Amino acid sequence: MTNHFIDLDKISATELRKILTLAKKLKKNPLSKILAGKHLAMIFEKNSTRTRVSFEVGINQLGGHAIVMNSHDMQLGKGETIADTARVLSRFVDGIMIRSNSHQTIVELAQNSSVPVINALSDFSHPCQILASILTIEEHLGKISGKKLAWFGDANNVLNSYIHAALAFDFELAIATPKEFDFCNSEIKKAQKNGAKISVCKDAKEAAKNADVLITDTWFSMGDAAAKDKKLHDKKLKQLMPYQVNQGLMKLAKKSAIFTHCLPAYRGFEVSAEVIDSKQSVIFDEAENRLHVQKAILATVLR
Repeated sequence: MTNHFIDLDKISATELRKILTLAKKLKKNPLSKILAGKHLAMIFEKNSTRTRVSFEVGINQLGGHAIVMNSHDMQLGKGETIADTARVLSRFVDGIMIRSNSHQTIVELAQNSSVPVINALSDFSHPCQILASILTIEEHLGKISGKKLAWFGDANNVLNSYIHAALAFDFELAIATPKEFDFCNSEIKKAQKNGAKISVCKDAKEAAKNADVLITDTWFSMGDAAAKDKKLHDKKLKQLMPYQVNQGLMKLAKKSAIFTHCLPAYRGFEVSAEVIDSKQSVIFDEAENRLHVQKAILATVLR
C-alpha cells in the first residue's frame, strides 16, 4: 500500500511519534542526504509562504529535488481528470505534495497515485502544521501527553487536525468557538467517541483556565467568503472578538503557558499584539519546525 500522509487520524500514534522523533534528529543534522535522487512534485492551488519554502528547502537538504507547480502550470482537474494527473505524475516523481482548495482533490489524487501523496493543506485539515506545533510545544514544555491545549476562535481545518491529534498524542483539547460555528462538530464527536479528551467550552475564559497552550488561527483565511464581503466580514468579526487571545486570557492559563499560531497572524483580530510579541509566544519556533517536521514526513514516506 502506498504510504500517503493525508490526515493524522488515519496514521497510527506509533508512526506519528516516529515522525516527531526523526524530526528532532534531522533538526540536529539538517544536511542528511537520505533522499538523494528523489524528486518531489509540489502542487499549489493556494498561495503559500511557509509551506512552499519549508518543503522546497527540506527536500533539497535531504538531497532530493523539487518540481514546483501552481494551478496555472498544469491541467489538474481542468484539462484532464485528477485521476489521470495522478497516474502521469506517478511515472515521473517519487512523491507528490499538494496544497489544495478541496480535500477531495487530495483524496482522489492519493487513490490514483502509485507514489506517496502529502497533504500540505486542504479546506478540511492541515496535518503538517499540527505536527510542527506539537514538536514546538514539546521543545518548550516537555511531552505533550497530559497537557491542556485550548483553542479559540474560528472552527476550521487547523482545528480539525488538532482534534485528530488529540487521541494519538493523549492531550486534552478545550475548544472555545461561537456555537454557530459547526464546521468541526462531526470530527469532535467522532474523536470523543474514540476516547479523545475533548471538551467544548461555553466561553473563552473556561477554555483558558489552567491551560498549558493557547492556540488560535486567522479568522479570515484564503477563500473565506467573509474575507471579501464587508457585511459578512463585520458579522464574523463581531462573533469572534470575544474569543481573541489577549493578556486577560493568558493570565487564566498556567504561568508556564505558551501561545502558538500557525501564521499568518493579524494583530488586533484573533490575537492581541502584546500576546503575539510576548515571551510566551513561540510562533517563530513553530514556523521553523515546519521545515524539520516536513523533512521527517518526506523521509518517512519517500524512503
